[in-house]
Amino acid sequence: MSEPGERDHPSVGSRHRLAVIVLSIVLGSSSGLALAAPPVDPMTSPPPAGYYVFQKVVYQNDGGGPDDHAYFQRFLRNISAHIEATDGKVEIRVVSFAAGVKLFQMAKTDPALAGDLDRLRGKGVRFMICRNTLKGMGWLPADLYGVQGADIVPSGVAELARLQGLGYVYIHP
Repeated sequence: MSEPGERDHPSVGSRHRLAVIVLSIVLGSSSGLALAAPPVDPMTSPPPAGYYVFQKVVYQNDGGGPDDHAYFQRFLRNISAHIEATDGKVEIRVVSFAAGVKLFQMAKTDPALAGDLDRLRGKGVRFMICRNTLKGMGWLPADLYGVQGADIVPSGVAELARLQGLGYVYIHP
């Protein structure tokens, strides 16, 4: 039903509808601006909730000469940072072979490396050692810090492929 006077001036109803539409757009836009979030600083802000989903990851550790010690420190820090970034929503396996096995030999006499290994194990990281490398170097699990028989895998390279086949994402820092 039309308003009084609309029959006399047909453009009045059209102008009224247009005014309502324009007003809705203006109010909608300005209220949207008022509700906009402040800018996010990517250097200090945490990721949005749910940004990282659960991850299954296998890290390759084959050493990092010429300074294996510095490499191992960075390597273990990277793993710690991975756990922190995902808020612990990660399952990590580390497969060590070739010069990477030196990490566990060095940790026998380096309390800082040993502590880093212990902390990561405490967070669920599983370290796996290549049997072929142990045989080639003439080492036993007892020669390495914290290594048990259950940590030995037949082949480091084959273990990387096996874990990838099981859905683990491969990382070689």
